[in-house]
Amino acid sequence: MSPSSSPTSSTAMLLVSMLALSSFLTIAYGGSFYQDCMVTWGNGRGKIINDQLLTLSMDKYSGSGFESKNEYLYGKIEMQIKFVPGNSAGTVTTFFLRSQGAAHDEIDFEFLGNVSGQPYVVHTNVFTQGKGDREQQFYLWFDPTKDFHTYSITWNPQHVIFAVDGIPLRDFKNLESRGVPFPKNQAMKVYSSLWNADDWATMGGLVKTDWTQAPFTASFRNFNADACIWSWDTSRCSSGKSKTPASAKEAWWTDELSPMRYRRMRWVQRKYMIYDYCADRKRFPRQPPECRRR
Repeated sequence: MSPSSSPTSSTAMLLVSMLALSSFLTIAYGGSFYQDCMVTWGNGRGKIINDQLLTLSMDKYSGSGFESKNEYLYGKIEMQIKFVPGNSAGTVTTFFLRSQGAAHDEIDFEFLGNVSGQPYVVHTNVFTQGKGDREQQFYLWFDPTKDFHTYSITWNPQHVIFAVDGIPLRDFKNLESRGVPFPKNQAMKVYSSLWNADDWATMGGLVKTDWTQAPFTASFRNFNADACIWSWDTSRCSSGKSKTPASAKEAWWTDELSPMRYRRMRWVQRKYMIYDYCADRKRFPRQPPECRRR
């Protein structure tokens, strides 16, 4: 056996490879709550524990929330979240992008709590120029209160893709050619919050928040924005100054569902979708144009 193939050498090479991989993962998920976010409301109920961990709490008097310091125009935004455990009926945990003003754009993840033992509901929506009404809702195929899971929004000029642990739930396509508005001109901040919505969140408001269970707490970690930072009406991506490596930017900038990812999305939609605005003929007797081509 040559020295280069000795067990000691092989172990060292494996350790170097593992360290290199660890460094890559740190870069991929290495956002800092101290540097990138700020708690904006809740009077102390929102707390940055360290660079990688933040908690939001809610009691009978108030919820709490935080937002990104930067605005973004396109990118892949990720957050790992562990939701309120136990009886979370009436609570809503959010993770969304939103621009400013009445004619705002918005890309929503909302997570609706439920009574103990019943699944969370994932509520998604896309607003363009102040108009939403594009709701799709899903159950999750795991208990999101037991551990952290990764929720991501990929937003590029052709797609808005919602995903959980890398599995796509929804792909809102750019169909401006059919007269369907698409969020493309307004930079957006990232927001997360925990608040009381027991007038509608659980079973249409029939189940109210049980305040004897308060305070309710959701945990967030590893915020990451591989995105174009918008500042002074210019994008740091277009000027070549993005902090995102070129290969990573290329990945989300051109991202679309491969045949395999499309099949995984359709599997989720067949098994776990509980509401689709495209199928709601009572609200939309004439099906919206984007629903005719998905």
